Amino acid sequence: MAETLSNFIGGEWVQAASGATFTTRNPANIDEEIGVYAKGDAADARQAVEAAARAQPAWAAIPAPKRGEILYRAANILESRVESVARDMTREEGKTLPEARGEVGRAVNILRYFAGEGARLAGMAVPSERDRVFIHTLRKPLGVVGLITPWNFPIAIPAWKTAPALIAGNAVVLKPSDLAPLCAVRMVQALDEAGVTKGALNLVTGPGSKVGQDIVTNPKVRAISFTGSETTGSGIAAEAAKRRARVQLEMGGKNPTIVLADADVNDAVATVVNAAFFSTGQRCTATSRVIVEEGIADEFTKALVARTASLKVGNGLEAGIEVGPSIDEKQLGTVLEYVGIGQKEGARLQCGGDRLSDGPYGRGYFSSPAVLTDVEPTMRVAQEEIFGPVLTVLPARDIGHAVEISNGIRFGLSAAICTRSLSSAFEFINQVDAGLIMVNLPSAGVEYHVPFGGSKDSSFGVREQGPAALEFYTETRTVYLKY
Repeated sequence: MAETLSNFIGGEWVQAASGATFTTRNPANIDEEIGVYAKGDAADARQAVEAAARAQPAWAAIPAPKRGEILYRAANILESRVESVARDMTREEGKTLPEARGEVGRAVNILRYFAGEGARLAGMAVPSERDRVFIHTLRKPLGVVGLITPWNFPIAIPAWKTAPALIAGNAVVLKPSDLAPLCAVRMVQALDEAGVTKGALNLVTGPGSKVGQDIVTNPKVRAISFTGSETTGSGIAAEAAKRRARVQLEMGGKNPTIVLADADVNDAVATVVNAAFFSTGQRCTATSRVIVEEGIADEFTKALVARTASLKVGNGLEAGIEVGPSIDEKQLGTVLEYVGIGQKEGARLQCGGDRLSDGPYGRGYFSSPAVLTDVEPTMRVAQEEIFGPVLTVLPARDIGHAVEISNGIRFGLSAAICTRSLSSAFEFINQVDAGLIMVNLPSAGVEYHVPFGGSKDSSFGVREQGPAALEFYTETRTVYLKY
């Protein structure tokens, strides 16, 4: 039976002002309803912003180390619920249970990391050129911040936006994706139980065209952090610029992995398959282009296709499943459409690319992981983000040519290389256009305590995660004191 869930506004769980609701379903079994949520609109978003504005001064007045203690408690609460929250994630978003456990654990680590930042919100003490003048800087919260998060990391991304915003003393209005909001609700429940000031943390579910739009345009919202599509992100930036609100955008990628002739082929295949197909390829850092040096192209491609064809697709709650379903019918349609586009452009489908519909597959949004070869760098399948289990293989003459292909797109989020050469690794590091650079590691494996973000059309604004995150959620005050 589906769980009934509410908005969280002013410290209370409340239904939408309109009384409307919407339902989420398990993408591996659409017969199973997961949650019935409040379908908020602009009125609910305004109410949440007003509650945040009222509560923010009291939350900011709590010493930052004490705010950190609250985040520590929330981390402990969430950690005690890892298994149940992970199952919630698999049932609503579709990723495998081991991946879901890992993501909930990551959210726990994020809360703990930023809890510690409460004792490190330091400024600078700077000598003055004038006699008996002491100069120092302070970090101050912005006020109310709006956070708009996607469905593919339904607790990690809400955590890495919410935790630094709260520890800095801001009040938060969080709008998670309507496709998978349950884990964001679980995080808010933990933070509320831990003792966050009533009203300093608010959550509103509902369509982005209403809830998100009001958050973006509300003059009391001083900053907006958004992860999602480039089209929506660009619209947010344009709207926020009208009132000079701060904006932080993460908008996707078309990430390459370069495999040089000196790489260990088996290790390279394992690295690429992990990056391309785990989480059903529904990661902004997923590898969707593998660029292979010609000397090993045939050997690598043969091994890659064999490993891809062996991947076990199914319900992520079942043991041994490696690839789950697409999030919904629309995303599955996009995946299958791009497989067709690639073939029409002249690419060769080596394996996968079919909708799976036999037996239990017929109740979910499943497709077989696809590998396309004979791909040219200018093809749409080599230029456009697909966000699903589709991998293109492109040949390269040498590392210079491989980096040229890698950089020949408008995105620049993550990039990886497989090589045994230290010189080649550093050539790649110094020349590739990407914010996240991996050497002999999957393009999609990032850690919580270092900056996250890309270049070109992938990102805009201050980096997320790690110490850099606090730069976005605070402003610096400079104090001149004569004694």
